[in-house]
Amino acid sequence: MKIGLFYGSTTCYTEMTAEKIQAFIGEDIVDIHNIKDVPLTDTAQYDLLIFGISTWDFGELQEDWESRWEQVSELDLNNKIVAIYGQGDQEDYGKWFQDAVGMLHEAISHNNCKRIGYWPVAGYEFEESKALTEDKAFFVGLSLDDENQYDLSEQRIETWCLQVLEEIAENS
Repeated sequence: MKIGLFYGSTTCYTEMTAEKIQAFIGEDIVDIHNIKDVPLTDTAQYDLLIFGISTWDFGELQEDWESRWEQVSELDLNNKIVAIYGQGDQEDYGKWFQDAVGMLHEAISHNNCKRIGYWPVAGYEFEESKALTEDKAFFVGLSLDDENQYDLSEQRIETWCLQVLEEIAENS
């Protein structure tokens, strides 16, 4: 079982999260790819994928994802298992918290892939988000706020990794 983790990172928080996920799950299991350096078509090498994205300013995509956004909808993720994590700022940008996670989740929705790793909204204070499930009880991926809740990130990452591994086992 190999997991391809593809991320874009401007300020290194999303990259550091990728490294923590890799360290927790295992370097022999998780291959990390910065999308600035590799084509998104490299996702074809994996049946299990994790995407890392951050939301910028007023609900904008991280620059590396934005520069490849047209390619996202062209990805063939059929029969793959996909989890998403994101970074955002719930205090200064509470009307757009984790919007990029929701936008990425939506952009791959045309695929027949199993999307896993939904994360509860409990413990966050924000106004709106495109990353919420229909019942608004969950984000469609792990939501981190290293600006305001850095002290909670490590435990959230570990808990989410265990959840993702369990969901992979259930869907394999």
